[in-house]
Amino acid sequence: MLFVTATNTNVGKSYTTIKLIESFSKQTISVGVCKLIETGVKREPLDAKLLLESVQKYNPNFSNLKAKDITAYTFELPAAPFCADTQRTIDIEKIKDKIMELQQLCDLLIIEGAGGLMVPITQNYKMIDLINELKCKTLLVTPSKLGCINDTELSIEALRNRDIDFNWCVNIFEDEETFQKVTQPYYDAVYPNWWSLNELDKQISKLL
Repeated sequence: MLFVTATNTNVGKSYTTIKLIESFSKQTISVGVCKLIETGVKREPLDAKLLLESVQKYNPNFSNLKAKDITAYTFELPAAPFCADTQRTIDIEKIKDKIMELQQLCDLLIIEGAGGLMVPITQNYKMIDLINELKCKTLLVTPSKLGCINDTELSIEALRNRDIDFNWCVNIFEDEETFQKVTQPYYDAVYPNWWSLNELDKQISKLL
């Protein structure tokens, strides 16, 4: 299993997950996908739909599934799972069962989280708690905008404090013109092996 998380929402988790599906499939690995929880859903979970359509191109075991089949929970309110779950229906065991169910359909299940590491799933259980219990490799996606160093460092520290096996990359899509001057010098100095999402095909072996 590979868990895709990010420093926050709107950083590019779904975009990254689709690129991972494509890259791993080039390696002739049978890939599956799970969108754990999707909020802001009115009729159909649109992120889950995109992920499923991507994986269906490569894995026939997912061909008969619907978007809601690869999610454990969907909520209408666009908020953190705990806040969106106004009826307090979330059961962590149901989430784990969904993961195990989808894992049977592939060699590598890519799990996309919701929000960032510290997003509450329930009042006392955060996304990072689930990652820790799953004991799976994690990919942290960070943005390129001004201020991302702080967010990146906080997320890396949280992962290290839990002894979670992780790698991280930068999704360069915001402040592209200034990234090389205002952010990259720090990454080059402190994390000389950092990489951008554009290099995914070259870095894919690090995620196995």
